[in-house]
Amino acid sequence: MNRFSWTDPPSQTAFPIARPGYAYIGAAAFATAVFALLGWEILSLIGLAAAFGICCFFRDPDRVIPTNAAAVVSPADGKIIEAGEIAGSSYYEGRCIKVSIFMTVFNVHVNRMPHEGVVEDIRYYPGKFVSANLDKASLDNERNAVFMKTPGGTKYTVVQIAGLIARRIICGLRIGDAPERGQRFGMICFGSRLDVYLPADARLKVRIGEKVQAGTSILGYLPES
Repeated sequence: MNRFSWTDPPSQTAFPIARPGYAYIGAAAFATAVFALLGWEILSLIGLAAAFGICCFFRDPDRVIPTNAAAVVSPADGKIIEAGEIAGSSYYEGRCIKVSIFMTVFNVHVNRMPHEGVVEDIRYYPGKFVSANLDKASLDNERNAVFMKTPGGTKYTVVQIAGLIARRIICGLRIGDAPERGQRFGMICFGSRLDVYLPADARLKVRIGEKVQAGTSILGYLPES
């Protein structure tokens, strides 16, 4: 049986909202108030629905994190669209295991660290905004790659990839930071994808089509176990 712990302290609110959503929610609420004062009922209802939808998109629920030292947790909520060994990648030297998680606008979009370690490098790549569920999105879309080294010396990479309507990638990490497994590190606004690259000898525990939750669902186990 897996044991769990809190990496980030539990929120003190009943419906926690990610900080990047405050401006969007405030703008929608302000517009709704203006429409209401002007007596524009239909626009007021549309604004109210938009504000509610934005609140739901930026929700940031607390998550308990598996304590198994070798566990690699999902960095995002969504559906597994790729899971298996590949010959190589610009994000990982040599053969590796690639796991891709696709997020719709209905998923929680706060990203969490797959495993603890030190940030060795962060590389931002400008690009296109094709649908994130397509294979070419990994190389064609705007993306941000975080290269990590675990305390046991194992390297892995997590890549935030913008989607069709995503226009902002947020990453709060800096080179030299040492985040914990399951710790919040960023988000992608309005639909996107995350790719995780693990060593080829990692034990994969998910399959294509499976739904996962950030911080809680285990993608696999690193070989240092």
